[in-house]
Amino acid sequence: MVERADINAVLQQMREVKMQVQQGVSPNIPQPNSIRPVAGEQSGESFADLFKGAIDGVNNSQAHAKKLATAYEQGVAGVDLHQVMISMEKASVSFQALTQVRNKMVSAYEDVMKMPI
Repeated sequence: MVERADINAVLQQMREVKMQVQQGVSPNIPQPNSIRPVAGEQSGESFADLFKGAIDGVNNSQAHAKKLATAYEQGVAGVDLHQVMISMEKASVSFQALTQVRNKMVSAYEDVMKMPI
């Protein structure tokens, strides 16, 4: 019966995330506060800073997932299998998304380098 309760808890958490996504609210992605203008002076972060922040976020997500997995393996109280699996899946998805962004950046760089002067 314990396994059934764990499965039900995971399914409930997945349903909640699905509802949040359908409503347009992502639980782990910060929503933009304002839109910065394209023209004129921009005093915001540079693309390099944003990309470094994304890489750091993925790294933190992976470190958190590994920490939870280790705690579960050691039998720490309060760490459930569904928490471990969800955090590992979030880390995996964020890494795949970052990989796709990197691939698009490399492709764009190659296109720019192929342009005639």
